[in-house]
Amino acid sequence: MINYPHSELLKSLPKQFFASLTAKVGKKLEQGYDVINLGQGNPDLPTPEHIVKSLQSAAENPQNHKYSPFQGFPYLKRAAADFYKREYDVELNPETEVAILFGGKAGLVEIPQCLLNPGDSILVPDPGYPDYWSGVALAKAKMVTMPLREENNFLPLYSELTADQLNSAKLMFLNYPNNPTGAVANMDFFQETVEVSRNHGICIVHDFAYGGIGFDSKKPVSFLQAEGAKEVGIEIYTLSKTFNMAGWRVGFAAGNASVIAALNLLQDHLYVSLFGAVQEAAAAALSGPQECVHELNSIYESRRNTFISGLQEIGWEVKAPKGSFFAWLRVPERFTSEEFADCLLDKAHIAVAPGIGFGDFGEGYVRVGLLTSEERLKEAVDRIKKLNLF
Repeated sequence: MINYPHSELLKSLPKQFFASLTAKVGKKLEQGYDVINLGQGNPDLPTPEHIVKSLQSAAENPQNHKYSPFQGFPYLKRAAADFYKREYDVELNPETEVAILFGGKAGLVEIPQCLLNPGDSILVPDPGYPDYWSGVALAKAKMVTMPLREENNFLPLYSELTADQLNSAKLMFLNYPNNPTGAVANMDFFQETVEVSRNHGICIVHDFAYGGIGFDSKKPVSFLQAEGAKEVGIEIYTLSKTFNMAGWRVGFAAGNASVIAALNLLQDHLYVSLFGAVQEAAAAALSGPQECVHELNSIYESRRNTFISGLQEIGWEVKAPKGSFFAWLRVPERFTSEEFADCLLDKAHIAVAPGIGFGDFGEGYVRVGLLTSEERLKEAVDRIKKLNLF
């Protein structure tokens, strides 16, 4: 077999940190251990029945066996616009302000390639979703990190950025409710972000993947609700979390028309079209009954309360997340985040994600996914208690 060398572009891509975590968990499972896997962000509950039935019916329609329009069916764009009007009172033109995506991650990786030239700067949260880095690498851009600190509720402090960093940046990623910290943002922060964008010409990309998951009777705020937000950026919404459709690979971007046009142009060259039956099911999710969303949110909140209160009872000083399905837990001072994650996996057979995998400012924390039953979360607490670490 000829071993063909990879391109320099592939060599420049960041290491997939969580591939090593998956390998560690897999090894424990092969050895016969009962691993409670809280290390990944893969929803554990099924897609709501009415969405599945919509797919089944649509899959039988021969019209969906053909190529669908490259940029998506108009009915799905209209459903996305109607969803934003209903949920956030945001007006969107479905023809010019909505782009259908092959999952939210696709849009996040594509955006830097749409707007940046080699050497251009992009502001990225630290800690943050590691796939932001992939888009930066593919665009051959320069990443400037914005520290997210607990004392500032895991919001970036724009005053910490130098004038040169702000003036040279062309793009900024934000993500609230936040992965990995579970923090949320308020309207004042988003309004400040709009002003920063206007003053420095920075396109804002808000990753709203967890927009459907907020706790304590507080609905997460959309960036597009801020005055002038559509003028300065976009929001990326995935159906993966709100509707438990992670494997369906469908989402959309909404906002600034020039950015939407750039996404559509790039995707015209990357893809043919999204399966029409998936588009019909996505429209059914956005336009149909939302009780399933509220029920799912309640399940995550109940899991959060059970898990966090259990950890507090055994002496681990942790704070409850305000959104998303993640908990961000400070590790004992004698451990690094990776050492602590390894300790939990080796001694308690619990998988968590080391904070360092999300950036330098993730050190000192581990991320836990609330993606298993309350019974398993209680068992995880019991296993941790037996380690006598607190």
